[in-house]
Amino acid sequence: MDLAPDRGGRQSPKVKFDLVFFKRFLRLFYWFFPSLKSIPVLLFVFLLCLGLLEQYVIYNIGLIPSTYYKILGDKDHGEFWKQTGIALALILTEAFIKSTSLYVVSLLYITWRGSVSNKLQKIYFKDVLYYKLNVIDKSIDNPDQRITQDVDKMCDNFSQIVAPLIISPFTIGYYVYQCSKSTGYLGPVSVLIFFIIATIINKILMSPVVNFVFLKERMEGYFRFKHMQIRVNAESAAFYRAGSIERQKSNMYLERLLNTQKKLVLREYALNFSINVFDYLGSILSYITIAFPIFLGVYNSFSASDLSALISKNAFVVIYLISCFTKLIDLSAQVTDLAGTTHRVAQMVEVLGTLNDQQCSISNTWDGDTQGFGWNEIGETTNTPDEISQPSEEQRKVAAFRACDVFFKVPDSEHYLCKDLCFQLETGVYILVTGDSGCGKSSLLRVINGIWPISRGSIDHSINLGTHTLLFLPQKPYFTDGSLRQQVLFPLKGEEEKEETLCGDDDLIYKYLDAVGLSHLLQRLGGLDVVVDWNWYDELSPGEMQRLSFVRLFYHKPRFAVLDEATSQVGLNAEKDLYRMCRELNITVMSVGHRDSLRECHDIELHLDGKGGWFLRPIRGHHIPG
Repeated sequence: MDLAPDRGGRQSPKVKFDLVFFKRFLRLFYWFFPSLKSIPVLLFVFLLCLGLLEQYVIYNIGLIPSTYYKILGDKDHGEFWKQTGIALALILTEAFIKSTSLYVVSLLYITWRGSVSNKLQKIYFKDVLYYKLNVIDKSIDNPDQRITQDVDKMCDNFSQIVAPLIISPFTIGYYVYQCSKSTGYLGPVSVLIFFIIATIINKILMSPVVNFVFLKERMEGYFRFKHMQIRVNAESAAFYRAGSIERQKSNMYLERLLNTQKKLVLREYALNFSINVFDYLGSILSYITIAFPIFLGVYNSFSASDLSALISKNAFVVIYLISCFTKLIDLSAQVTDLAGTTHRVAQMVEVLGTLNDQQCSISNTWDGDTQGFGWNEIGETTNTPDEISQPSEEQRKVAAFRACDVFFKVPDSEHYLCKDLCFQLETGVYILVTGDSGCGKSSLLRVINGIWPISRGSIDHSINLGTHTLLFLPQKPYFTDGSLRQQVLFPLKGEEEKEETLCGDDDLIYKYLDAVGLSHLLQRLGGLDVVVDWNWYDELSPGEMQRLSFVRLFYHKPRFAVLDEATSQVGLNAEKDLYRMCRELNITVMSVGHRDSLRECHDIELHLDGKGGWFLRPIRGHHIPG
């Protein structure tokens, strides 16, 4: 299989205009036409009707010159004005049909883009597939570009070529019949041979163009991503005065993009040369085909005006027949773009499907036959298998989750960060996860959350993840676009957010904003519901972002919370106040952190050494749950 290097130097398969393309496009075809009564189908049928009507009008417009030859040759004054009126009506009709067709094509493109993008995003945002695709799998470059730009180009190209591709066989059949009436079998056969030769040559020239369209889109994504990276991390880069080095890196991606574009236009040059040659050769083929019957005396009985009308009519029929074929050839440029973007979109769908299948086959939850465990201070089980008993119903109610003999590691790595881990998060027992940087503390939270798989063992979640049950505050606070209220209510969905807004307690939000020292945000924004267009990460300091995350936590008041370095950017006194409020709100917390001050806020320490070992010990004489 042909390979092409990607940004990381890895080899990825080249894409072509081949059977793989047709298979991939067929899978996406059902996204374009979801049902017979869908809007895309109705628009498409209307577009086909317009196309067929246009062909009828074009045929009559094409006969106008031959009719004028006959009328002017016979000097028929009355018929001249009648024919002129008919010609004007046909021209106005053609203008209306063409404009309407372009409008319908645009509607079809917009409808398809909305449909395909929604379906792709439905898969992309299913559970945490977007995380796995961007962070863990990495076999797909620039998912953001594929969803936004590649889908757009694919739908645009398909909307422009689909009607001509469907109508062309009917049009070709009709003009083959008309051509045979004037020239016999010679005309249609010569045009068909002409088309076959042109198709073979253009097919040979198309395949490399498809691959370079694919590569160009990839390089566009890398170049755009580099500038997005600078935009998101502008302040950090500025502190390092990193403009010079980042300019060099940006120029490197630009150079790769431009080199790919040069290779693309070189291959397009050969394809365009071939297309233009066959276009102009087609313009003289009509006269060659009609010349043979004329030279053989077939039309010797015709008058000069009749022969002129016949030549004009045959020229139109043959030229338009060639035009029908060459339109298919001319569409090859758009087909190459369609093929390149289709490969990119379909690849993403395939990888998302694979990740979804893997996610469904790996379960981090127990089936209910949960076994209870007790541990000593070095993390070894004190029960033998025969002594293990089923937990009581009360135990099930108070444990957020239980980890049993869990092995985990960084995906695609052979080094285990932790082995045989056993512990549980129980109501009222605050757990502090400690260890050196890189030992697996944040990795443990990913495993508990389910966004990383466990290698062995199991984790039983007796309660589901949710705003009122078990809420995670990640190491990097996350804020969506929108108002301050929307930041607090996040991650409630649209309807839930609207319902909460209607019946929510604004005083509660004011209280928590004041408690964490963010009351000034209300004056700065002008209220809870003022929608701002700024980037929250640019407008808030790291400490303000962490405190706003706690406002979110306090407002939702879940039974359990898992915090990853959630107070690393706030002062020690503020940190104590935040944890004190968690206890007052009966939120049981499991924290990851390095500060010694955190020990005062927790009951049990879970220490990871990063080499597979761990231990669990009380901090304030608290009993270790089992």
